Amino acid sequence: MSDLGVLLPLAAAATTLVLLGAAVVLARRRIRRLERLLGDTTGKLERLQLQFARFAPEEVVEGLIQDGGAFTPVRREVTVLFADLRGFTGMSAHLDPMATVTILNGYFQRMNDAIAPHHGYLAELLGDGLLAFFGALEPNPWQAQDAVLGALDMRAALDAYNAELRAQGRPALAFGVGIHSGEVVAGVIGTAALSKFGVVGDAINVASRVEGLTRWHGVDLLITDAVLRHLDGRFRVRAMPEVPVKGKEEPIRTYHVEGMSPAPTDAARSA
Repeated sequence: MSDLGVLLPLAAAATTLVLLGAAVVLARRRIRRLERLLGDTTGKLERLQLQFARFAPEEVVEGLIQDGGAFTPVRREVTVLFADLRGFTGMSAHLDPMATVTILNGYFQRMNDAIAPHHGYLAELLGDGLLAFFGALEPNPWQAQDAVLGALDMRAALDAYNAELRAQGRPALAFGVGIHSGEVVAGVIGTAALSKFGVVGDAINVASRVEGLTRWHGVDLLITDAVLRHLDGRFRVRAMPEVPVKGKEEPIRTYHVEGMSPAPTDAARSA
């Protein structure tokens, strides 16, 4: 065989190797580019999920992702907690906007930190008020007790926050809390452009009315019979006079939760 006959196959093989090498380099570059794009997309999805979780419970967000955007409404027993700051609107008129928002944000964060460990879900911030649900995401036979425990922790958290505010030369806060249990419909409510997880039912109206009665009775935490029947003897409660409320034919019987007894006792509840 001539030298040319030997060189041509070698040249062809070398060319093939060069082309294969170039293909491998291009493929690796494409893979790295795809990995970067995939990483960016995953990061965006995680940030989107995190942002969405600010408007809906994590359980609902996961359900929407797994079910392709569907969330079946359910009817269930829930415990509703309403809390409202007293006199904050007038107080804010004497504060600069930044101080107003800073105080409110600090308050809401502490209230959420008190509610969450007791399986509560802070559903809405209503000006200087808040709405929380217990048992709305899944059945919870201890929801009423959880709600009252959460409210007692809210009371303690507010006391601690007020100590911080006074140390900063700022006015202390006071709130009223109303808790009621009842049947509601829970689901994702809204339009294609704006929706949220929420509940619909008379239990919400009653809880709001009960919160309003805290001003009438001069106490900070009231519950209804529907909540009381699920509490054990650890809770010290005091019955309040029945008061007619707007939208209800019968007066609502409420109880002031004074605190917790060191040990369960039937005498802890006073009527």
